[in-house]
Amino acid sequence: MGIKGENFMCTLLEDKFKDECGVFGVFSKNNLDVASLTYYGLYALQHRGQESAGIVVSDGNEFKYHKGMGLVADAFDRKLLGCLKGKIAIGHVRYSTAGSSTLSNAQPLIVKCKLGPIAIAHNGNLVNADVIRALLEDAGYTFQTSVDSEVILSLIARGVEKDIGRAIVDAIQAVKGSYAIVILTRDKLIGVRDPNGIRPLCIGELNGDYIICSESCALDSIGANFVRDVAPGEIVIVDKDGIKSINFAEKTKCETCSFEYIYFARPDSTIDGINVYTSRIKAGKVLYRESPAEADVVIGVPDSGIPAALGYSEASGIPYAIGFIKNKYVGRTFISPSKELRSKAVAVKLNPLKVNVEGKRVVIVDDSIVRGTTSRKLVEILRRAGASEVHFRVSSPVVKYPCYFGIDTPYRKDLIGANASVEEIREEIGADSLGYISIDGILKSLDCSGKRGYCVGCFSGVYPISAPMEKDKNYLE
Repeated sequence: MGIKGENFMCTLLEDKFKDECGVFGVFSKNNLDVASLTYYGLYALQHRGQESAGIVVSDGNEFKYHKGMGLVADAFDRKLLGCLKGKIAIGHVRYSTAGSSTLSNAQPLIVKCKLGPIAIAHNGNLVNADVIRALLEDAGYTFQTSVDSEVILSLIARGVEKDIGRAIVDAIQAVKGSYAIVILTRDKLIGVRDPNGIRPLCIGELNGDYIICSESCALDSIGANFVRDVAPGEIVIVDKDGIKSINFAEKTKCETCSFEYIYFARPDSTIDGINVYTSRIKAGKVLYRESPAEADVVIGVPDSGIPAALGYSEASGIPYAIGFIKNKYVGRTFISPSKELRSKAVAVKLNPLKVNVEGKRVVIVDDSIVRGTTSRKLVEILRRAGASEVHFRVSSPVVKYPCYFGIDTPYRKDLIGANASVEEIREEIGADSLGYISIDGILKSLDCSGKRGYCVGCFSGVYPISAPMEKDKNYLE
C-alpha cells in the first residue's frame, strides 16, 4: 500500500481535508457598525479558513479596506475596525485552494471599473479559471493575484456598462465550478451561488438590514435571523430599495457538498434545510446499522466525530464516553515537530481519557480517513491507554478521489482509500475491525426523501461538473 514512508508521517493537523473559505456581507440602512458585524461574522466562520482575513467597506462613495494574514483576531483590532466606516461591508476568511498563501492573494479582491470600485469574496473553486485567464491576458488584462476569484472579478469589471446585475450574469455564465460569492459595489451588496449549490450561502435579517454569508452560525453570532438559503443558480441584490432575486441558470438539482455536513460546517449551522448536527447524529445511527460492533464503550474523535459517535451509541445501546481530551491551544499555528517527534504529534493534540477506555472494548468514530496516519496513531494511543479491543468506525464513505470544488485534498495517489481495500486499511491502522458508512447511508442521513442530490464525488468519482485533471493549487502563478 505504501503509506509507511516519510511522506505519510504527517500530524493530525495535516491528515484531514483542509477547510475552504468563508464569506460574509452586510447592508445597513440603519447605521449599524458594518465593519464590526463583519468581524464577528467572520469570527464565527473561522473554521472555514485560517490563512488570512479581510474586510472591505463602502460609505456610498469610496471603499476602505484592510487585509491581514492569520486568524481574524490576528488581522484586526478595535482601532482598525474603527477606521472602516460605511453602510455596506463584505469579508472573507481564506484557506487557499487555488493560489499561494500570501497577503496579495488575501480576499476580498478589489478592482476599479466604469461604474466605480467593485470588491469580491469567493468560496469555491473554478475548474476553467486557467483557460479564461489566458484569454483575458491575451486581451491585455493584467492580473494582480494568482487566485481564481480574480477571474470572476475581471469578467464582471470588463462587462459593466450600466447594469451590474447583467454584468454578473454574463461573467458567471462563462465560468465553471463551485462558487458562493459576495460582491460589493458603492451602493449594493450582492450574493451569488453556483447552479449546483455546491458551496453554501444564506440570507439573514437584522432589524430590517440584510446579511449574506456562508453559514447560518454566522447569523446567530450577530443576533440576526435566518431568512433562507440562496438558491442554486441565484443572484441576490440588496440595495436601498430592498432585496431582489435573479435566476441566471436553468433549474438544476441542488447538489451541496456532502462533506459540508460530514466535517466542514459548524454543527450549529443549518444548510439547505438540514441541520448539520442532526445529520451527523443520523449518520452515526446508520453507521451502526451498516457496521455494528460488540463493545463496551463508544467514543468520538473531537470535534466532528463526536455527534456521529453519539448517534452510534444511541442506535447500538453501547454507552458513550469521552475518549480524548483535546488541547484547544493546538491550532493552525502549531509548530510542526521535528522528524524524530512527528510520531508523537497526535498525542500533543489529543490525549486519551484512560479511565474511560482501560480494559474495555472501544468503538472509536471519526468523520473520515484521508491518509490513514492519524487513524493508526489514534489506535496506538488507545491500546497504550489499555483498551482491550479497538473497533474503528467512519461516518463518511471511503475517500477515493480528490475534490476539485473548493476543498484542498491530497492527490489520489496519497489517499489511502484509493489504493487499498478496507481490510488492508484496517490492517494498516491496526484496528480490530474497520467499518465505513456507505454512500447510500450518508445520503439517507441527509435526506430521507431522496428528492435532492449531494456531491459525493470524493467517494464515487462522479461529480456534478466535469472534473479537470489533477493540478497543483498554485497552477495560476
